[in-house]
Amino acid sequence: MIVDAFAPLLFEGRAILVTGGTSGIGLACAKAFRDLGAEVTATGATNAERGRASEEESNAGISFVVLDVRDAAAIDKLLKPMDRLHALVNAAGVIRRDVEHEPDVFADVIDINLNGTMRVCSAARSKLREAHGSVVNVASMLTFFGGPRVPAYSASKGGIGQLTKSLAAAWAADGIRVNAVAPGWIATPLTQALQDDPERSRPILSRTPMGRWGTPEEVAGGVVFLASPAARFVTGAILVIDGGYLTM
Repeated sequence: MIVDAFAPLLFEGRAILVTGGTSGIGLACAKAFRDLGAEVTATGATNAERGRASEEESNAGISFVVLDVRDAAAIDKLLKPMDRLHALVNAAGVIRRDVEHEPDVFADVIDINLNGTMRVCSAARSKLREAHGSVVNVASMLTFFGGPRVPAYSASKGGIGQLTKSLAAAWAADGIRVNAVAPGWIATPLTQALQDDPERSRPILSRTPMGRWGTPEEVAGGVVFLASPAARFVTGAILVIDGGYLTM
């Protein structure tokens, strides 16, 4: 297990918020922090997402709540009762292949993926300042490349990269570190269609030196590192977790 690489109970007594934490990379992060002793709150966009995650036995010990990251009032309502917050992981996001060329869809994807990340960061700033905490955003390979079928997702993830660097510079004086992970091709529900299509998955795997899809848990390991004391002099970084994809 990835968490075996870290000291037991590394995050004991620390409060962690993971947006988009009911599935995929976000859920793997929530589980990793829980297994390292943290008190974890994970959000999903709908009651159905929250319900499914809450009913899964392997998710025991994680508090799942509903949050629409487009709703500033809902974000404030979630954060205000928290007496402390040591780390924020922004994993909430959507992808709408092909239809993102429509301006209304484009705007909505940007509002969730990029503006939503900024809304949560801004609302959490005072609590993170008090804890000298950190933010870890979830970027993407499409932070670095264009995506012809997903212009909004690509633009949002490019924006996440620059937002991460900008907040790192702006918030350093508050004692808040802001970093990001850039996952490569990870086996999640978001990439299931690609995994299931040999014609589309073949070029991905042939370009990945490690020759396989990554796992959400492997991304979570990078997130845990960036939120940990081991990364106390790391801010504004985008940690690539891609099996070597960017090297080719």
